[in-house]
Amino acid sequence: MAVQREDGAVQPGLKWGMFTSRIPGIHVDFSLPEIIQGGLLSTATGGVVAALTMKFFQVPFEVAWAVVLIQLFWLWLIPTVICGEPYAPGWITPALPLVMSFLGKFEAGVPAIQAMTAVTVCLCAIFLFFSISGLGSRFFQWVPVELRAAIIFGGAIAAFNAEFGRLSQMPVTLPIVWAVVFLLMFSIWFTKARQQNKLLNLVGSMALLIGFLVAAVVGPLSGELTFDIKMGFQLPQIADYIKAVSPFTIGWPELSLYLKAFPLALMIYIFVFGDLILADTLLEEAGKVRTDETIERDNTKSHIILFIRNMGHLLTAGPFIPLHGPIWTGVHVFLTERYKSGRKNLDSIFSGTINWYWPSFFLIFLVPVVTFMKPLLAVALSITLILTGFACAYIAISMVRTPAAQGYAFFVGMIIAKFGPAWGIGVGVGMYLLLLVQRIPGVLSQPKP
Repeated sequence: MAVQREDGAVQPGLKWGMFTSRIPGIHVDFSLPEIIQGGLLSTATGGVVAALTMKFFQVPFEVAWAVVLIQLFWLWLIPTVICGEPYAPGWITPALPLVMSFLGKFEAGVPAIQAMTAVTVCLCAIFLFFSISGLGSRFFQWVPVELRAAIIFGGAIAAFNAEFGRLSQMPVTLPIVWAVVFLLMFSIWFTKARQQNKLLNLVGSMALLIGFLVAAVVGPLSGELTFDIKMGFQLPQIADYIKAVSPFTIGWPELSLYLKAFPLALMIYIFVFGDLILADTLLEEAGKVRTDETIERDNTKSHIILFIRNMGHLLTAGPFIPLHGPIWTGVHVFLTERYKSGRKNLDSIFSGTINWYWPSFFLIFLVPVVTFMKPLLAVALSITLILTGFACAYIAISMVRTPAAQGYAFFVGMIIAKFGPAWGIGVGVGMYLLLLVQRIPGVLSQPKP
């Protein structure tokens, strides 16, 4: 039995400096729905990193699989358990297409590894600047709510575009899985029904896993997925992996490569900023429903943790292609929805974020699990992105009220999704000054009372 939280207080933990550590089973209860779903989905999506490593870094599968274990340390253990971040940690997923395009300009192997190293160092420098200067929280406050909504809208549009493009590959499986997950998570009538039925409540609490299982049935029946289950036990080849990708063994990039990588790092930070806005907004909305817990949020601390995660991963095990970001958006959306359903379903937000990831530490050693998950990798990513788009859409809409602000948010969001973050922010600032500024000195005076 974990330590009980007083009503309206912060979840108990071991306070050290600006951070708070929480140990599963001691400071946070175990939550079975999160353990089951999180273990399977974290293992499945972790395999995507191995595939990216094989493609760009020219590392064989047996060696590349080690990155799944390494990423769990920096992705979950450091931010969630050790530092006490309230978000469901993840990658900088929206920036992944930009990163892949950048790496595609270099020869696979050492050149691509050094290019990714340069991107990581530049991004970490940006994180460090905002954390030391203390401008992380201020920057968040300075950005108008309309521009925040536009950034989130851009995420929704980009996510939908990516998933609709994937439909041609699995035209039967994906729509059915999306429908099931949407029904279990957002349906008005199902939400009312689950409040009166324990079985339906259990089904709704495991929406992601059920969507996964539906794909495992529908995929083979439609001929869109095939399975080749193997038996055994596999130890990740961590030493061989580090030797293959670490800058201490293959060499650090030249200065010119850092100069090429810096503009990309700036664009990636814009996505990170959007993720921080979304993460903070989701918890703020959840806090209005769950007054029994105070969730501490600090953007400056988040920047410090992002620096530690990305630089720590680079120095110990080489560059990480997806990069460590604030949230796994689809999971963060799912957990906050579970959290809002009441303390009986999810005692603390940390009951979700802590229990979601730790089973993967054990599952990645089991060959049957790995071979079962491999065909479902695309489905796992699809569920994550479609939930991301849906949540971004309804949050962005709720943030703006006037017709001008709504049109602005949608238009700038389209620019971000179509032309990239740099263009989107530039157009967003310009249009905000043209359309939404309340008063211009010397042109429009203050309204009389």
